[in-house]
Amino acid sequence: MTENTNTPEMPKKEIKKKPKKPKIPRQPMPEQDPQVRAHNFKEVPFGYSIETAMLEASRCIMCKKPKCVDGCPVEINIPGFLKAIRDGEFDDAIKILKSDNALPAICGRVCPQEEQCEIKCVVGIKDEPVAIGRLERFIADWEREHREIAIPEIPEWTGRKVAIVGSGPAGLTVAGELAKLGHKVTIYEALHKPGGVLMYGIPEFRLPKAIVEAEVDYVKKLGVEVVYNAIIGKYLTIDELKDEMGFHAIFIGTGAGLPYFMNIPGEDLVGIYSANEYLTRANLMKAYDFPNYDTPIARSKNVAVIGGGNVAMDAARTALRLGAENVYLAYRRSQQEMPARNEEIHHAEQEGIQFNLLTNPIRFDGDDKGFVKSMTCIKMELGEPDASGRRRPVPMEGSEFELAVDTVVVSIGNGANPVLTEATPGLETNKWGNILADDDTCETSIKGVYAGGDIVIGAATVILAMGAGKRAARAMHEQMMSMELEEVMK
Repeated sequence: MTENTNTPEMPKKEIKKKPKKPKIPRQPMPEQDPQVRAHNFKEVPFGYSIETAMLEASRCIMCKKPKCVDGCPVEINIPGFLKAIRDGEFDDAIKILKSDNALPAICGRVCPQEEQCEIKCVVGIKDEPVAIGRLERFIADWEREHREIAIPEIPEWTGRKVAIVGSGPAGLTVAGELAKLGHKVTIYEALHKPGGVLMYGIPEFRLPKAIVEAEVDYVKKLGVEVVYNAIIGKYLTIDELKDEMGFHAIFIGTGAGLPYFMNIPGEDLVGIYSANEYLTRANLMKAYDFPNYDTPIARSKNVAVIGGGNVAMDAARTALRLGAENVYLAYRRSQQEMPARNEEIHHAEQEGIQFNLLTNPIRFDGDDKGFVKSMTCIKMELGEPDASGRRRPVPMEGSEFELAVDTVVVSIGNGANPVLTEATPGLETNKWGNILADDDTCETSIKGVYAGGDIVIGAATVILAMGAGKRAARAMHEQMMSMELEEVMK
């Protein structure tokens, strides 16, 4: 008899799977109702609550090799400050953040995180990325509202003096970095208030001026001196700063303040502004706050804004808040090619800005008093990509149409103001007037003179200017400390 070697199967042990934790969705930012905010200059987003911020920070998975840091031009330790927020250690969070960024409340509001740190967030591969920018804003606001602003210990004076031309984001970054290293820093600002484009260019509803003033005050508390109404190239020259006033290094961060126009018929009519002038009147000179301030600005019924960037969105949304009945945005490409942030486009659409896409002005007509009364446009279609990588707009023959307007704001870009460069022999520029500077060190053709931000790369973002400021500060510190004082500027 053959033995049966088959053994009966043992019953399988039932393995209980742990229930998966439900995914935490990206937390929305509470904000003003569009119909309400379109008639006031108060900030649009309200900001996160403490509970919402901690929940959003908990979405970070603390990567071993955080790619988000690679996407940040100022190299913030993003997982570090997010973990501290998650754990409720807010004092640690702001300390970590400000060790790399002197202007976090500003960056949390205006930086394009969706194109930089957040686009590299690993969580964003299968879900929405962690709201890094909103959390940066949260912790900066928390410190300002709940704590006395902490000032790091400043080392003894190194004996080196630094002059900075311009108090925009690049200049403020250089100033803060070098002050923390023990150098004496003086900023020369052409206007009567500090902040550069942060103060004159970005509207109150997107970046409250009290926030800018608080961030500038922090830089001042590091020991930085600010001299106002000082146009370098007129008030003083670079050579005088270097040779007569004894500065051992100089940084030029004058921005791109020269507006471009379209050079089409009728552009000299009354009522046609550059976006620079229009926004400066509204922001820096507070024309929006009439009658508390009596700065004149056009109170219009039908406003056309030409352009598709963040500045165009700012101008259009400002015109609406100043009482315009119709605000038209004329942009020669489609919405897909718009350089403005998606959030700004979305907010403009919500508020009722009328988008005239694939549309380009070709002529302005005026009344018998010389005021603009209409704008003739032509429809465009997209052809092959141009040097920018975007499809080139091509006019459609016979598609002209007229738009009744009483104010036009031209927002098609800015260039370099030549006042400083023309007064500085030996300072090399490109054909557009931008200063030529080394990509890594930001040093110019003049030894000991550095430049960064929009004056070098053309009109760009706040955070790119700050990134240049950090690179310049490192190079300036190394050069000054590697040489005897009397040799530094030789």
